[in-house]
Amino acid sequence: MTADLLSDLTILVLSVLVGIEVIGKVPSTLHTPLMSGANSIHGIVLVGAMVITATAHGPLGYAIAFIAMAFASANVVGGYLVTDRMLHMFRAHPKATDQQLAGTRS
Repeated sequence: MTADLLSDLTILVLSVLVGIEVIGKVPSTLHTPLMSGANSIHGIVLVGAMVITATAHGPLGYAIAFIAMAFASANVVGGYLVTDRMLHMFRAHPKATDQQLAGTRS
């Protein structure tokens, strides 16, 4: 195991542990607003995956880069879908007119 690989694995493990600790402390009522506010940060993850792809060498590197790009893309798209769904919940519903109400009663 090379020193670079060991350093990369250490960063990966520490980032996972910090991520779990940070997300674990957020109340469940704040998860959706935080996701909507963090979509730009998720875009940076996608850019990072592109940088990794540019430095990849060999089939294993390309496979890992592809997986990173797929996960990062799913993260960005999912964040925007959840945000859109959340915003639909807060839109005002049109009020029914008297004619519409009379049509439903008969």
